[in-house]
Amino acid sequence: MAALLAILIGCLYAAGVYMMLRRSLFKLILGLVLLSHGANLLIFTAGGLTRAQPPIIPAGADAPVVPSADPLPQALILTAIVIGFGVLAFALVLFHRAYQTIGSDDPDELRVSDG
Repeated sequence: MAALLAILIGCLYAAGVYMMLRRSLFKLILGLVLLSHGANLLIFTAGGLTRAQPPIIPAGADAPVVPSADPLPQALILTAIVIGFGVLAFALVLFHRAYQTIGSDDPDELRVSDG
């Protein structure tokens, strides 16, 4: 399962970088989304893929029952999803405003309106 996720992560990174190198602001935003999904999967995979019990400490014990799931990667991924959504919303609003002003999504035309 980890090998399949590693291949998927590599494909997401490759597609994200490819989309970011295109000559369109919309494709740049789409590339950022693909990179963030790849990073989330990377954190998930690095945390260990175990079908285990939840990390709950039973009554009278000092530690969770082994094997148990690690809650840290899950918390990091949830935080990354929220931050990624905020960055995506900001980028889409910025793209929409630039498209209204310039009338094109070509980054070269943004330099024309600088001064």
